Amino acid sequence: MFKEHDQLVLTAEVVSDEGEDLRPGDVGTVVHLHPGRKAFVVEFMSLSGDTVAIATVLSWQARSVKGSDLTHARTIPVSTGL
Repeated sequence: MFKEHDQLVLTAEVVSDEGEDLRPGDVGTVVHLHPGRKAFVVEFMSLSGDTVAIATVLSWQARSVKGSDLTHARTIPVSTGL
């Protein structure tokens, strides 16, 4: 399904490792595959390129990016721990 460096779109709410609430429609990049590819470590970045969240995402919580997807922006509190 996904491989490292693929972008994905969340289809369910996910809480990041640092406690940020991620929402359906948020776009991230796969940075690690867990064995069996049932879960992925995903990095979520701001439009300026700063990492704002890292989360473990289960395969059913995401889908592949489509060519017809539209970028949408929202602001979240940025953790200083990343």
